[in-house]
Amino acid sequence: MVTQIAAPSAMTMLDEETIATLRQELRGALLTPGDPGYDEARAVRNGLIDRRPALIAQPTGTADVVASVNFAREHGLLLSVRGGAHNVAGNAVNDGGLVIDLSRMRGVFVDPIARIARVQGGATWGDVDHETQLYGLAVPGGVVSSTGIGGLTIHGGYGHLRRTHGLSLDSLLSVEIVTADGQVRTASATENPDLYWAVRGAGSNFGAITSFEFRLHPIGPVVQLCAPFYALADGPRVIRAWRDFVSAAPDALNSLLVLWSVPDDEHFPEELRRRPIVVVAAVYAGPADEGERLMQPLRELAEPLLDLSGPIPYTALQAAFDPFFPKGRRYYWKSTYIDDLSDDAVSTMVACAKSRPSGLSGVTFWHLGGAMSRVDDEATAYARRDAPYLFTAEASWEDPAANEQNIAWARESLAAMQPFSRGGSYLNFPGFGEEKEAMLRASYGANYDRLVDLKTRYDPGNLFRMNLNIPPRA
Repeated sequence: MVTQIAAPSAMTMLDEETIATLRQELRGALLTPGDPGYDEARAVRNGLIDRRPALIAQPTGTADVVASVNFAREHGLLLSVRGGAHNVAGNAVNDGGLVIDLSRMRGVFVDPIARIARVQGGATWGDVDHETQLYGLAVPGGVVSSTGIGGLTIHGGYGHLRRTHGLSLDSLLSVEIVTADGQVRTASATENPDLYWAVRGAGSNFGAITSFEFRLHPIGPVVQLCAPFYALADGPRVIRAWRDFVSAAPDALNSLLVLWSVPDDEHFPEELRRRPIVVVAAVYAGPADEGERLMQPLRELAEPLLDLSGPIPYTALQAAFDPFFPKGRRYYWKSTYIDDLSDDAVSTMVACAKSRPSGLSGVTFWHLGGAMSRVDDEATAYARRDAPYLFTAEASWEDPAANEQNIAWARESLAAMQPFSRGGSYLNFPGFGEEKEAMLRASYGANYDRLVDLKTRYDPGNLFRMNLNIPPRA
């Protein structure tokens, strides 16, 4: 029997005997279409993505990853790496090629004395928080606990600790990575430092990362949350007051705005459900009573419709948004850095929120700065650390017939906010990365050409290209 597998320039024909050679090399499973578990393994969070790989390898360790990378390279297969599968751009899977599914590699090993965690590449932030909070420690992670650590970290990593302890990648001490030649390399400040520089911002281009070593920071077990819900009709007033307040906020205060609709969910008052709102969300990474006093003015920007402020376990905070981003919903998220939050920018942002075709969609506005801004742009591949804000248009919807309308809204919202931006995108919210090199050059800035040089050195054949791809030189 012969299996047809799509390759970049031709159709590769692999017979069952050839596939069996890979299966024999793996301790983990090798799935083909029709196998139990295949459909689950090819699914990602985004319901817009429906791809059918020819082979899905499920490694149990680094040796399996090496075998899979070598097999893909030797047989000319399109290759994807699937970590937490939260990736809205859908690059974790492909049509007709090989997917390395790291979901069986989720170990988290904590050294509370050294304040270091070593985490396997398939782990989620929920996995990490569960283990590190045992010791009152945390890695700056995301804001949805089911997000994979890998995808979030290698393109930045915004979360509730970003101003206090920086991006996720700023706490990254080292990685174990399988590069395109099948070699296992450690990348750190002392081993392969050029690769260490590159993976902190562009890691998906350089290999399959099998483990991450993070520095841990004291946090929790309880933090202070500020979360008043204001009517969107009060949006301009609320946002301007929020802007003025956070401009002088200490690094311990991490705040964002969510222009959204009250979820149609039993946990919210029935009379408020589906009502357009502005949520002023802030977390204080310090003593809870101190945070409560400091953040009180954010609860008085207008008359709140609802106020969920109060002390909250850090693990509960990290999972608070989980129910609102279910697997299978349709997502298209775009972003741009905002350098000028003028009154005109505020009015434009509110207009974008009012024009949402889906009440599940939202506009999120992140206050940046603090610790993440005090790292030089050239210290890691991640750039635009000078930007004070990030704007994201997060289109989320259920109806397949509304695909074009919702994608168009996100794109139009980004275009409307461009006059207030000097360019660049947060590459975890890239839409589908359809702007290609233009997006990457704007986002990496002066680091882009160095990334091309390193891509040419470590992956001259562009094996790792199912990503926001940085092509090697010809």
